Amino acid sequence: MEKTLQILNALERDGVLGRYAIGGAMGATFYVEPLLTFDLDVFILLPQSDSGLITLSPLYEALRARGYQEDAECVLIEGVPVQFLPAYNALLEEALKEAQETLYEETPARVLRAEHLIAICVQTGRDKDRQRVRTFMEQASLNRSLLTDILQRHGLEAKFQLWIQ
Repeated sequence: MEKTLQILNALERDGVLGRYAIGGAMGATFYVEPLLTFDLDVFILLPQSDSGLITLSPLYEALRARGYQEDAECVLIEGVPVQFLPAYNALLEEALKEAQETLYEETPARVLRAEHLIAICVQTGRDKDRQRVRTFMEQASLNRSLLTDILQRHGLEAKFQLWIQ
C-alpha cells in the first residue's frame, strides 16, 4: 500500500489530481478496527478541462503511462485495487478540503476525517454504511460537536438520529 500512496502523491504533485484523500472502509481503518474491503477508495478533485467538464480520462492516461491497468471499476496500482471517486457534492468537497494529513509507514497520505466518513455513510445510506456508523460510534475518538455541525449543515442529522437509536 505504501507504494500505491507514493503513486497517488506523484499524481497530485504532477497536477493530474487536484487533491486526494482516502475514504471508504480503508479510510475507516485509520480510526476503528479494520473492516473487510477489497479496494482503496480515493476521493479526488480533478482539474477542470478547458470545456469546464470534469473527466477521469487524463488520470487513467497518466496511470497507463506509468504501467497501471484498469480492472473493472478500479486501477491496480502496485497490486492494490484503487477506485477513484470524484467529489460530486458539497459534503465530499468539504471532506476533501478538511482531510487529515498522516503517514502510512514512511509515506505521507491524506485521510478523510472520521466525522466526515460518518456523514458520507449516512448520506450514502447502504446497510453496510449503517454498520460502519455503529462501529465508528463505538470505537472511534470523535469530535461530537464537529460531527453534529457537519450533519446539520448537510441535512443529515435526522437520518443519523434514526440510525443510532
